[in-house]
Amino acid sequence: MPASAATSIVEPLPSAQPGRVLVRGVNWLGDAVMTTPALQRLRERLPGSHITLLTPLKLADLWLGHPSIDEVMTLAAGQGVWSAAGQIRSAGPFDLALVLPNSPRSALETWLGRIPQRVGYARPWRNWFLTRAIAPRPDRVVMRIRTVREVRRLAGAQPQPAPPPAAHQIHEYLHLAAALGARPEPLSPMARVAAAEVEQAGKVLLADLPPKTRSGAAGPPLILGLNPGAEFGPAKRWPAERFAAVAREVCRRFPSCLWLVFGGTKDGELCQEIARAAPANALNLAGRTSLRQLMALLKLCRVLLTNDTGPMHLAAALGTPVVVPFGSTSAELTGPGLPGDQRQRHRLLSSRPGCAPCFRRACPIDFRCMTGLSVERVVEAVLTLV
Repeated sequence: MPASAATSIVEPLPSAQPGRVLVRGVNWLGDAVMTTPALQRLRERLPGSHITLLTPLKLADLWLGHPSIDEVMTLAAGQGVWSAAGQIRSAGPFDLALVLPNSPRSALETWLGRIPQRVGYARPWRNWFLTRAIAPRPDRVVMRIRTVREVRRLAGAQPQPAPPPAAHQIHEYLHLAAALGARPEPLSPMARVAAAEVEQAGKVLLADLPPKTRSGAAGPPLILGLNPGAEFGPAKRWPAERFAAVAREVCRRFPSCLWLVFGGTKDGELCQEIARAAPANALNLAGRTSLRQLMALLKLCRVLLTNDTGPMHLAAALGTPVVVPFGSTSAELTGPGLPGDQRQRHRLLSSRPGCAPCFRRACPIDFRCMTGLSVERVVEAVLTLV
């Protein structure tokens, strides 16, 4: 059988509960949050097993105190596959590995790590490294990048039919956990941050505010978040001037509100531009927060206005409602929260041109998916949640 072929069950799992399980985690923040329902179901299925999560170092703090796992192992940026496999062997022995990413490398790591049972999706160039290569699930929708010709042809067409809730990415990970006997029913993604961390973040935040903003009160009565970046590319970014316009209008309605402008180190200029164009009570935090600090501050926010990116998923998993302009991507496939319940708890906005979702990094035409979402519509969504 060629390495690219899908396989059925090659080696059955033992009936006894495995003592030590390694879960190879995914590599991006939003995807990691979407794996939490599968990890919760896995913990239900294996209450007595010791579950170790192997994750990139940049995501390690996401898992502090998470009830679904017992231990975190980290992969440094640029760490090679042989080094990762050696790390697995040193930490072992493990009885079973659940490989969540679809890459050949992630399966190879567990094979070289000498884990006897290795479960993951059947994908080209990696099936020989798995003892159970799971065929794609029937409800799976491939997020294929549309060609420029397709985008131009579909731009003026009717909106594409929305995928069903069962097509959401959360179900991809749940299906893998179900291969180990876990229940496949979805749960809301969950992230944990301690009350003490939230309290400390609030104290630090107040210390950074101008005296007139914090005087006479324990803190601003209404803290709102704004996350204008998106690493994937400009097609996922609602225009910066519109973020600033929303902030100005909401502050006109709620003069004592405070906007926290979040972003990574690469978003510094973008966030500073928005903070300057927004009211005086906007604080640029780009590149100034660790992942745990970001989690605590998102928990403080009444609402987060954000593009489709990692902090969107994180805020929703922490219980903070989100307002999201969707353009090149699909809320039905990768939106925040529990599929089928998303639009009740959050406001997921789309202008629904015929060419969306295209899954492209940059728009090859006129960016109508994002420019078609007005400031007024987004302001209304924020105010509804406030």
